[in-house]
Amino acid sequence: MVISTEPATGAVIWEGPEGDVDGEVAAARASWAEWAARPLTVRIETLRRVTNTVRARAEPLADLIARETGKPLWEARTEIEAVIARTDIAVNGYSERSASRKLDGQMTNRTALRHKPHGVLAVLTPYSMPVQAANDHIVPALIAGNAVVLKPSEKAPASALLLAECFHAAGVPAGALRLLTGGPDTGKALARHPGVDGVLFTGSARVGLALHRQFAETPNRILSLEMGGNNPLVVWDTPTLHAAAIIVVQSAFTTAGQRCTAARRLIVKDGAHEPLLDEITRLIGRLVVAEPHSDPAPFMGPVIDNDTAETLQERWLDLMLKGGRPITHLQRPLPGRPFLTPGLIDVTGIEKRPDEELFGPILQVIRVPDFDAAIAEANATRYGLCAALISEQPGLYERFWANVRAGIINWNRPTNGVAANAPLGGLGLSGNHRPGAYYAADNCAYPVVSGEADQARASIGVGLRDA
Repeated sequence: MVISTEPATGAVIWEGPEGDVDGEVAAARASWAEWAARPLTVRIETLRRVTNTVRARAEPLADLIARETGKPLWEARTEIEAVIARTDIAVNGYSERSASRKLDGQMTNRTALRHKPHGVLAVLTPYSMPVQAANDHIVPALIAGNAVVLKPSEKAPASALLLAECFHAAGVPAGALRLLTGGPDTGKALARHPGVDGVLFTGSARVGLALHRQFAETPNRILSLEMGGNNPLVVWDTPTLHAAAIIVVQSAFTTAGQRCTAARRLIVKDGAHEPLLDEITRLIGRLVVAEPHSDPAPFMGPVIDNDTAETLQERWLDLMLKGGRPITHLQRPLPGRPFLTPGLIDVTGIEKRPDEELFGPILQVIRVPDFDAAIAEANATRYGLCAALISEQPGLYERFWANVRAGIINWNRPTNGVAANAPLGGLGLSGNHRPGAYYAADNCAYPVVSGEADQARASIGVGLRDA
C-alpha cells in the first residue's frame, strides 16, 4: 500500500495499492506504435491541449502540490506556471535538436536525417517537484512518439496522478501515458523491465549510480540521469551586501533547500566575510517557516517527512562534532512535524568535509584566502551541477566560468535560477552528460541517417577483369 501524507499536518492525502509493473509496461507497449504513427503535428497539438487542461485545473493542482510536498502555495503555483510555459519550449527544442533534414549531393543522391522514438520510456521523478519534473520528461518523450510509464516518488504520488489525468483529459491515449505507483522496489522493477527501452531519471546520486550500474550491460537502452549537487556559491568583493544576502538565501533555502540546484556551500573571502554573514543572518531571522497555506505566506514550509528532518538533524550534529561552528542553528520548532529553520554553519575548520548533498535547509560556510582558493574549493566535489559567483568584477567571472566544473554556472544570479529554454544537467555525480530541459529531445529520439537516390545507379571502376 502506498500512502501519501501532508508533511505540515500528517493528514493522509492519498492511498492506493502498489502498481502492477508488468501490466503498465504491457499497456504502454501495446499503445506506443499507434501514438508514434500519428503525425508530429497531431502529437504537438494534443500536448498543447494538455497545457489548456492544466491551466483550467491550475488552482486545485497547486493546492495539492502544496499540501503533498509542504512547499508554500505561492511556490506550488510557480510550478504550475512552469508546466504551462514549457510545452512550447519542448516543441522548439524538438524542432531544433531532432528536426528532419535533407542534404543534397551529386546527381540525385542525397542524405536524409530523421529521428525515431525509442519505444517505451520509464520516467522516474522526485518529490520536490512532482509535477514540473514529470512534465519536463513526459512532454518531450510524447512529442518524439514514445509511450511513457511514469513512476513518481512514493512521497508525492497524488500530484502526479492529477497531472496524468490532465494529459488523458486532453486526448493523450491512456496507453501512451501510464502511471505506476509504488516504492523503491517498484522503481527498480520498472527500470530493469525488458519491455522498457530507456529510463529518464531525476533524483539522488545514490539511486542514479544504481541505475548506471544496472544499465552497464544494456547499451541498447537509453539512460538519462539528472541528479543532485553539492553546489558552490562564491561571494567575492561585492559592495551590494543586501542583494548578495538575498541571492544566497534564495539559492540555499527556497523549497526548504529541497532542490537539486540549491546552494550547499557558501565560499567567502576570509577576513571580509563577517558583514555578509551578518546580513544573511538578519535575513534568515526574518524568514517565515510555516504551513503552505499560512497567512502571511511563508518563505518555506517543512521538509518532506519526519525521517528526512531527523536525518538532516543528524548530519547537522555530525558537522558540529567535526568542528563546524553554527551561525544560525538548524532547529525543529514543532515536535513531531518536519519543519526546520534554516541552518548556517561555518565548516572552515573541518579538515575533511563530507562531500554529500544535504537535501534540506543547511548551508555550509567556507572561508578561503584568495580567489584561486575559492575556485579550488568550488571544484572540491565529486558533483558538478550548479555553481554561482556574486561579484561586480567581470574579470573574476571570466576566471570563474573558465575554471569551475559544472553544467550550470551563474553570475549574480541564484544557483537555482535556471532558464527554461536552456539545457539542465551536470557532470560527475550530477549526471551522465545527458542534460534535460531544452535538450530533452536528445534523450527521447535517436537519429537515423539515410543515403537516398531516386533510382539505382552504380559502377565499379577499379579491380575488374576484362569482360
